[in-house]
Amino acid sequence: MFIQPWDASLDEAEWQAWIAEGHDFGQLSVNGLPGEPPVVVPTHFIGDGPDLLVHLARPNPVWKVIDQNPNVILTVIGDYAFIPGPWRAPAGVPPRDGVPTSYYTAVQFTCRAHIIDDPEAKAELLRRQLAHFQPDGDHAEVTVDQPPYGRMLPGIRGLRLRVTEVVAKFKYDDHKPVEHRAAVAGHLTERGQGLDASAAHQQRRRLDRIGPWKS
Repeated sequence: MFIQPWDASLDEAEWQAWIAEGHDFGQLSVNGLPGEPPVVVPTHFIGDGPDLLVHLARPNPVWKVIDQNPNVILTVIGDYAFIPGPWRAPAGVPPRDGVPTSYYTAVQFTCRAHIIDDPEAKAELLRRQLAHFQPDGDHAEVTVDQPPYGRMLPGIRGLRLRVTEVVAKFKYDDHKPVEHRAAVAGHLTERGQGLDASAAHQQRRRLDRIGPWKS
C-alpha cells in the first residue's frame, strides 16, 4: 500500500485505537495458485495478543493456496468518503478546477497463516470470537460434543494469523492548510451521506493532533 508521509499513522497507538473502535471486518487476501488470480475473502476477525483469529468454511478455496504459501494479507478499510473537486480547489482557483480525491483509513496486516484443525482448538477459537462479538453471552456453549456447535465444527477450519508487519494509512489531506481541512470536514458533516460523519471525525482528529503540516 502506497503511503505518502502525511498519510502515515502517527504511531502504533493510532491504528490500534482505530481497530479497537469496532473495525473488525476485513478482506483476507491469499496468493493464487500458479496462473490464477489471488483469492480474497471478506471476513470478521479478532485480535489475540499479537495474532489475529479467523474461521472460514471448509469448502473455501483459500485452504489449498495457504497450504502452498501461508503468507497472507488482511486489509481493513473504513471511514471513507469521496471528496468532490470544488471542495479542494485552492484559494483563487475556480471551484470547477479543483481535483477530487478519496478519504479513507486503511490498515494492512501482513501475516503468516497457521491452519487450525483440532476440534477443541477450533471450539476455543469460536469461544474467543463469541466473547468479542456477543459479550452478553447470549449464545449456546461451544463444546466439541454438544449441539449446536459440536456438529458444525467439522465444517470449518480456523486460522491463526501471525502478524509480521502492519502498515496504516489515514488519508485526509493532512498536507493541506488547516483552513482547507477544517472546511472540508464541515462539508462532509453538512453532506452527511454514507460514512461522511466518520470521515469528518477522522479529519478533525488528525487536524487536532498534527496542526499545520511540516514537510
